[in-house]
Amino acid sequence: MSANEPVLLRRDDGHVAILTLNRPHAMNALSGELIDSLRAEFDNIAQDRKVRVVMIEAAGKRAFSTGHDLKEVAALGGRAATHDLVARCSAMMLAIHNLPQPVIAKVQAVATAAGCQLVAACDLAVASSEATFATSGINNGLFCGSPSVPVGRTIGPKRALDMLFTGQFIDAHTALRDGLVSRVVRHEDLDKEALALAHHIAGQPPEQIASGKAMFHKHMEMKIADAYAFATDFMADATQKEDAKAGIDAFVGKKPKPDWTGH
Repeated sequence: MSANEPVLLRRDDGHVAILTLNRPHAMNALSGELIDSLRAEFDNIAQDRKVRVVMIEAAGKRAFSTGHDLKEVAALGGRAATHDLVARCSAMMLAIHNLPQPVIAKVQAVATAAGCQLVAACDLAVASSEATFATSGINNGLFCGSPSVPVGRTIGPKRALDMLFTGQFIDAHTALRDGLVSRVVRHEDLDKEALALAHHIAGQPPEQIASGKAMFHKHMEMKIADAYAFATDFMADATQKEDAKAGIDAFVGKKPKPDWTGH
């Protein structure tokens, strides 16, 4: 990577926007520049109706991301500058949660600290069988506070605290068992399988996917009775949308499934 090469790359494959963390020389650590670039790209994608799925991948073989760039953190010095950096990172992670499109992490190697946070913040994660995960800040004298937010909500308090207190690594199949990732595939199949998943989701009715993502994340924060009431209203409204009417009509009438890719 040359000094002038962007820290974040984007390419579009049909309706899928693929963002590549491009700091392989630094284990794809989340520098302030990379954090801000991700946030700007999410803001752009949120307004782009052509994009139906976002996939985040990383350049190089060594790491998906090792979290915050500790050299940069050390150079910041005081609390105010550090708070600003972490706040920008938290806002970037929250942007994934709020993005209309589903976001898939494609994890080829190690993901630690805020890198593990990024995986947990995504809606889905496809991991290579060789990938490993840790909230390892404690090994450097720092509890992974911000990473604990999505990790704890994704895998539950006891498993999350085990990772946070020990800093120990888990393998891809343990991450799958705990719910940190949604699929594990052979390392050599990662590119093909992750992109196939992205295109499959991109081929589903886009308005239902966008509203369904928002609905899901909202009801997960509710008490169960409130969640059922909220989901009931959602379902009643969803059946009145044109894509649902077309899909139901095709099923009832034994017609071919509608093609939503051109919408």
